[in-house]
Amino acid sequence: MIIKPKVRGFVCVTAHPAGCAAHVQQQIDLVKTKGPISPGPKKVLVIGASTGFGLSSRISATFGSGAATLGIFFERPSEEGRPATPGWYNTIAFTQAARAAGHYAANINGDAFSDDVKKQALEIIARDLGQVDLVVYSLASPRRTHPKTGAVHKSTLQPIGAPYTNKTVDTDKGIVNEITIPPADAAGIADTLAVMGGEDWEMWMQALLDAKLLAPGAIAISYTYIGPCHTWPIYRDGTIGGAKLDLERACRAIDAKLKAHGNGRALISVNKALVTQASSAIPVVPLYISILYKVMKAKGTHEGCIEQIQRLFATQLFNGKTAQLDPQGRIRIDDWEMRPEIQDEVAAIWPKVTTENLVELTDITGYRTEFLKMFGFGLPGIDYDAEIEPHLPML
Repeated sequence: MIIKPKVRGFVCVTAHPAGCAAHVQQQIDLVKTKGPISPGPKKVLVIGASTGFGLSSRISATFGSGAATLGIFFERPSEEGRPATPGWYNTIAFTQAARAAGHYAANINGDAFSDDVKKQALEIIARDLGQVDLVVYSLASPRRTHPKTGAVHKSTLQPIGAPYTNKTVDTDKGIVNEITIPPADAAGIADTLAVMGGEDWEMWMQALLDAKLLAPGAIAISYTYIGPCHTWPIYRDGTIGGAKLDLERACRAIDAKLKAHGNGRALISVNKALVTQASSAIPVVPLYISILYKVMKAKGTHEGCIEQIQRLFATQLFNGKTAQLDPQGRIRIDDWEMRPEIQDEVAAIWPKVTTENLVELTDITGYRTEFLKMFGFGLPGIDYDAEIEPHLPML
C-alpha cells in the first residue's frame, strides 16, 4: 500500500515502516558519532521502549555501550488496510540494527502494567541475561488496568482546584486561540496518579529484587518534566504533575531498597520539553515547545530525544561520571532549556503570538516536522509515493 500521513487532532493515525526505520537509524548514527560510553550499562531492561525517551534510552545503551536489552512496549500490529503503530516499526528497525551489530535484543509486546508481562520479562532475564544493571522506566499510557484490583484507571490532563485559561495552538491547522480547561475532580486526580504515578515502577523493581535479577550496583531511572510557569497549571500543578510527584516518591523508596542491595540507586531525570506522542496531547504545551525550539535553535542549544538521553548517559550516569543532582535529588537534563536567558525570550514572545504571526515568531514548522518524523514521515531518502509492505512481523 502507499502510506501517507493522516493527522487527526494531536495524533497521526498512520505510520510509514521505512520512514520509522530511517528515523531509528538517524538516532543510532547520532549515538555512534558521540563515541563509546565506557563504562556503561551492559544488560538493560527498558519499560516503555518503542518511542520517545524510552527508545532513545535503548539506542543509547546498545550503540553507546554495547548493551544487551529487553524492551517492553504495547503497540498495535498492522491490520488489513491499516499500518501498524510507529512504535511497532521502530522496534523492528531497532532490533534488526542491534542484532546485525552483534547485540542481544529481545522484545515483549504487551501491557507492562500486568502481572503476566512482568512474569514474561523475569523469565527472559533469568534465561538470557542473568541479571540487569540498568532499568529504564519510561512508560506513558492513558489508562491502566490495575493488576491487583482489576480496576481500570484513565488519566486526565487537567488543572487542580480551578479552571485554567491560556493560549494554545492547533498544530495541524496553525490556529492560535484560548482554551479553558475545567479542573479535575477527586476521581480524576486519583485515576491519573494510578496510571502515571510510581506504583507500577515500584512493582517492577520489587519483582526484579524478589527474583534476584538485579545486579549489584544496578541503576533504576525514570523521566519527568517540570517546565516553565506557562505550563505549570496544566502540567506541574495539574493532575499529571501530581502523578509525577508520586513518581519521585517512588524513586526515593526504590533508591532505599537498591542502596541496601549492592549499593544500587534510583534516579529521576528531569528532561527537556520535546515533541513526543505524550507531549503533543497536552494543551498549551505544543505552543510552548514551538517557541522554545525557535529560541534554542537560534542559540545552538536545541536537543532532541536522542541528544538528551545520550548526554544523560554520557555525562551523568556512566562514562565514569557522577550524577549532579538538584536540591530535590533529581538530575536536570532540562538545564539548557531552563537557563534564564532562554526562558526570558520565551516569556517575551508568548503574549505576542497570534495565528497571523505564528510562523514568524515560533518554530511551528520545526514542530510539525518533528511530529511527522515520529510516525516515519518527512525522512530523506524515502519514496513516499511508492508501494510498501505494511505487514511486518515483530522480531
